[in-house]
Amino acid sequence: MTQQLKPTQPIRLIVSDIDHTLLNKEHQLTDRTEAALRSAMDKGVQVVLATGKTMHSAADIIRKLNLTTPGIYAQGTIAYNADGTLRHQYTLEPAVARQIITFAEDRGFSVVAYSGNRLLLRRPHPAFTDMMERYHEPTPEVVGPLQNVMGSLPINKLVAFSFDEDAPRKIVALRWQLNMQIDTSAARLMQAGVSQMIEILPPGASKGAMLRQLLKDLQIRPEEVLAVGDAENDIEMIQLAGVGVAVGNAAPHVQAVADYVAPRYDEDGVANAVERFVLKRDETAQPAVATGTAAD
Repeated sequence: MTQQLKPTQPIRLIVSDIDHTLLNKEHQLTDRTEAALRSAMDKGVQVVLATGKTMHSAADIIRKLNLTTPGIYAQGTIAYNADGTLRHQYTLEPAVARQIITFAEDRGFSVVAYSGNRLLLRRPHPAFTDMMERYHEPTPEVVGPLQNVMGSLPINKLVAFSFDEDAPRKIVALRWQLNMQIDTSAARLMQAGVSQMIEILPPGASKGAMLRQLLKDLQIRPEEVLAVGDAENDIEMIQLAGVGVAVGNAAPHVQAVADYVAPRYDEDGVANAVERFVLKRDETAQPAVATGTAAD
């Protein structure tokens, strides 16, 4: 099976998801990927990170690559400049956030609220805190009932989660129920390759929407962008980009919308895409056709 690639413009900007895309299984940037990105930057290509997590989680990558470009965080609900100053953000309406929190908690789910670089929980949750540590996120803050802080802080997104044995099934049911409860003009639902979680975003917010805004700021056309991702939350930016790439571990429906399927995240998929489409190496290689799921 060979993919037919559309004609492309010279790439001026690379945007990449982080987990299960840019970083390997040890949550590290490999030497090959770092070298490919540095070579692209030496050619004047800008590099933008796009993650569902906070900017705090990306601090080591920003320092390692010495990035000066803005980044897309919290599922595209917020963009920061490289120095940490706020550039753009979307927030949930307090009344909508309260409704969702109560609905999810009444059904046995825990909820975390993202406010900039802060993660807020009703009560301590050691398993969730351990997960956040593995993903280089800030330590969650216990603030009591989240409904009480809605309106006093900007809330970029909510995440309802469960670590029960049948959590994936429960999350599917919760997503269906929330779809029935919430108007699309009030919030949107999203999953990011983690079957135990469902994310609730402000209407219109996504990595793709924030990327479109940043491209306007930077005066770069979508056709001049290479975008790489692995999950549902990456689809819009993959479709927006002149070259949309899914890594080989991406979900099948993500691979289906991509122009190119690179090797897996633990096989330097991002480096492969950058070498091929930006550095113009390995011109004779066939596009990878890979299998797997977004969450390994």
